Amino acid sequence: MKKLFLLALVACFAFAAHAQQWGPRSKVVTDTIYSEILKADRAFSIYLPKSYEVDKDRKYPILYLLHGVMGTNVGWFRDQRANEVADQLMASGEACEMIIVSPNAGGNPYEGDWNGYFNMPGWPYEDFFYQEFVPYIEKTYRVMADKEHRAIAGLSMGGGGTTSYAQRHTDMYCAAYAMSALMDIPEVGAMPSQNPDDKMAILNTSVKEHSCIKYVTNADEATKAQLRTVQWYVDCGDDDFLLERNMEFVTAMRKAGIPHQFRVRDGGHTNEYWHTALFTCLPFVSRCFGK
Repeated sequence: MKKLFLLALVACFAFAAHAQQWGPRSKVVTDTIYSEILKADRAFSIYLPKSYEVDKDRKYPILYLLHGVMGTNVGWFRDQRANEVADQLMASGEACEMIIVSPNAGGNPYEGDWNGYFNMPGWPYEDFFYQEFVPYIEKTYRVMADKEHRAIAGLSMGGGGTTSYAQRHTDMYCAAYAMSALMDIPEVGAMPSQNPDDKMAILNTSVKEHSCIKYVTNADEATKAQLRTVQWYVDCGDDDFLLERNMEFVTAMRKAGIPHQFRVRDGGHTNEYWHTALFTCLPFVSRCFGK
């Protein structure tokens, strides 16, 4: 009889464990939006936290997560495993539940694909992002659509896009987290163009025209005041070829009196570095939401 009781108890615990596994789970959905501005379909991948399908009246803060050059919207969830990190941090309470969305601003420029977050000849991507993409996402999904609950982050080219977007749209974001950011074209390590008119050359020109360093250096007092309304975090590896540009950006921010956090960690320009950065990024933006 005692053995039967113990077996029954074990069975109950096993059933409870399986029941937890059958409970609500987060999910990553990949979809497309047709852009009248770009005259093309653009893909995006979106992370929805585990309570999203359960609490139908709840709205969530949102993090826009920008990929790097040669990347696409799936990279953050395939290569940096952002959904796994989010699940872990939200379960532990280190990050709040949020929606995370990664748009597709990329492809392979050497194969003829457009790539980049800025408006360029033949590629008005920033117009698409602000006039079509953000309104679509925040209308389609249950988003707390205000500055206090909207953040942006990104790696490499997406880190530069993050910084420049938050610089020039300070009314949109409470926080910006830049990882290994392309703050300007580096002296060494830039991806070369094959001719002056190819898509990589156009992309490099757009990065120079939107230099995050020069934006701060040239900012007047009113602009500096607006920059202080955003919480800034700069994260770059000690072996990263973009470290000098990130340090130049931080120096400009210090001289301008704009509060920010800056971390140099062990690592280079790698997927694993950006994966580990998420363990700081998600708690950071969580603390910024609602302030």
